[in-house]
Amino acid sequence: MFTNLFSSFDPSSSYYFSSNWVSLCMPVILMATIYWKSSYPYLTIYKKLMHLLCNDMHKNIKPYNMSTMLIFTALFWLVMTNNVMGLLPYVFTATSHIPVSMSLSLINWLLLMLYNWINFFNTMMTHLVPNSTPMPLSPFMVLIETISNIMRPLTLSVRLSANMIAGHLILTLLSSVSELSMKYYFMSLPVLLCLMILESAVAIIQSYVFMTLMSLYFSEI
Repeated sequence: MFTNLFSSFDPSSSYYFSSNWVSLCMPVILMATIYWKSSYPYLTIYKKLMHLLCNDMHKNIKPYNMSTMLIFTALFWLVMTNNVMGLLPYVFTATSHIPVSMSLSLINWLLLMLYNWINFFNTMMTHLVPNSTPMPLSPFMVLIETISNIMRPLTLSVRLSANMIAGHLILTLLSSVSELSMKYYFMSLPVLLCLMILESAVAIIQSYVFMTLMSLYFSEI
C-alpha cells in the first residue's frame, strides 16, 4: 500500500508511459501560441498575470528595476511550470522532491545574499543586531539572526515540497479507492475533480508564495 502510495513520486516510470520528456516541450509549445494568434485566450491570461506580478514586485522590491522584476517573474514561471506539469499523468513532479526544491531555493538565496552583502555591506551588518539590543546580548543576537537567515532556503524548500506532496498523496489515495469497485468510482469521481482543481490552484499559489518570499528576502535591506 505504502509502496504504491509513494510511487507517484518515483522519477522513473514505465518506458511506454513515461511523459517526462514530453512535459519539457509543453511550456515551449504554450509560449509559442502567443505568436500564433494575437487574440488567443492564453495571451490574455498571460498578460493579466504578468501585470499582477509586476504590480506585486513593485510593492515588494525597493529599488524597483526591470532586471530584478524579470528575475523574480522568471522564478515564478519556473516553479509554476514544474508544479502544474507534475499534475499530468506519468510526469515526474520535480518540486515535490527536497533536493530539487532545495537546490532552487538555495541557489537563489545565495545569489541574493551575495548581491546584498557586496553592495550593501553596512546595511546587512546592521540587520544582524536589532535596535535597542544591549551590548552583552549583541553576539548572541548576531548568532540567532545568522542561523535564521541560513534556515530560510530550507524552510522555503520544505514548504514547497510538503504542499506538493500532500496534494498528490490525497489524489493517489482517492484514486486507489475508486479502483475497488464501480460504485466507489462514481462516488469518488466528483471529489477527484474538485481536488484536481484545488491542487492546480495550490500549484499556482505555491509558486507565487515562493517568488514573494524571495522578493521579501531581497528587499529587507
